[in-house]
Amino acid sequence: MIRIAHAQFWVHDQDEALAFYTKKLGWEVRSDVSMAEWSFRWLIVGPPGQAEIGLVLMPVPRPPMFDAGTSEALTDLVAKGAGGTLFLETDDCRAAYDDLRARGVVFNDPPTPQPYGIDTSFRDPSGNNIRLTQVLEFSPDRR
Repeated sequence: MIRIAHAQFWVHDQDEALAFYTKKLGWEVRSDVSMAEWSFRWLIVGPPGQAEIGLVLMPVPRPPMFDAGTSEALTDLVAKGAGGTLFLETDDCRAAYDDLRARGVVFNDPPTPQPYGIDTSFRDPSGNNIRLTQVLEFSPDRR
């Protein structure tokens, strides 16, 4: 069987991203390994109680991996929110919103009813999109 182990976000600053995910979101460090010979840091965080999956906080590659123009373009795209989206699920979107706001998370919008549930969004310090959803159950005849 093949399973998803990790997803990845490009980040502008691994230390800033680490502080955001651990202090503001309350996540755990799964791996933090520096490889000096490669000037590389393998950094994974994840939510408590969900040890089987993690989010790799990968620095935007610089030369020689990417040329300077590509690195700068990727940095700009991530800052604009074009780097992808992480979808988080909660049992109580409004309570999670209040808790995260109290920890300093800045939301793009308040929890809003949608056809699929209650939904809100925010970004990490690099600009990556994160959606927080309380999925509502529907009867089969409502689909």
